Amino acid sequence: MNKHKVKAYAAKSEKDQLSPFTIKRRDLDETDVLIEIEYCGICHTDIHFARNDLGITVYPIVPGHEIVGTVKSVGSKVSKFKEGQLVGVGCMVDSCGSCSSCKENLEQFCKNGLTMTYNSPDSKIGGVTFGGYSTQIVVDQDFVLSISEKLDRKSVAPLLCAGITTYSPLKRFNVKKGDRIGIIGLGGLGHMGVKFASAMGAKVVIITRSYKKGQDAIRLGADEVIISTNQEQMQKNLSTFDLILNTIPSEHNVSMYLQLLKSEKLMVVVGLANLKFHTRTLLFGRNKIVGSLIGGIKETQEMLDFCAEHNVVSDVEVIDAKEINKAYGRVERGDVKYRVVIDINSLR
Repeated sequence: MNKHKVKAYAAKSEKDQLSPFTIKRRDLDETDVLIEIEYCGICHTDIHFARNDLGITVYPIVPGHEIVGTVKSVGSKVSKFKEGQLVGVGCMVDSCGSCSSCKENLEQFCKNGLTMTYNSPDSKIGGVTFGGYSTQIVVDQDFVLSISEKLDRKSVAPLLCAGITTYSPLKRFNVKKGDRIGIIGLGGLGHMGVKFASAMGAKVVIITRSYKKGQDAIRLGADEVIISTNQEQMQKNLSTFDLILNTIPSEHNVSMYLQLLKSEKLMVVVGLANLKFHTRTLLFGRNKIVGSLIGGIKETQEMLDFCAEHNVVSDVEVIDAKEINKAYGRVERGDVKYRVVIDINSLR
């Protein structure tokens, strides 16, 4: 298969900062879509992979799985997209399509080898996949998503990861009007949780250690704030929640949060973290802790359509590509409101 060169930003080792790099993209196959990337969000997962925190990074690595751009050209058998259309690509670019998970539109749980947008074995041209910190990407039409022109495109980018990560569990566990929903943490994921739960008609309560973040949560759509270090507030809210969405991305004890749930309700964990808890907080209420990972392509498209209907997008800061390394440090310090998005035009 022929290839063409594309400008990108890559980390060449776990000790290197990201810097300009040239990669090769495959030429169009008959079901492929060539996307001219305009914006790409920075996810904390990008940082973990760039620095090999999980011990599985293949270098050089081009991160980025919150991709928004315009279709430049399509393969001969592409029926879902046309040139000039606004589209997105999230965390996945391929799956087996035949296992039980794929048949249930849960490609993120593919049993035969999911191809992630970056750092996955590339079955098409060899090596590993390269992500959205680049000027173009080629993706099979089944993993490309349609984006409404109604939405601010730069603010759409984080929806492809942070958006679906929070939308999926809220929808799957039937959050509805009048439910009392707790969101722990107000970062990239938490702020989207507030927006989605509010748009679904729930009574949204942000649970945070920061009074300042709590006040900002009200602007985002939260109805109430609980300061988790205030024992009086925590005691007052015992057994009052229908669901808690836990977005904390670092090790923590969840026992005190579990006590906020009504009987037989659940906490959904979407942050990548070690959890500590005492089983008493599960036993005395028959409560549950469950995890959730992004969403399938069908559900991600549903989420984007929901966003167009309810005008839901991320709060973003836009940077040039040369500021990526500085932005990584800010993301780690929690010094971002609430997602950083790279203007890929700055790469050109």
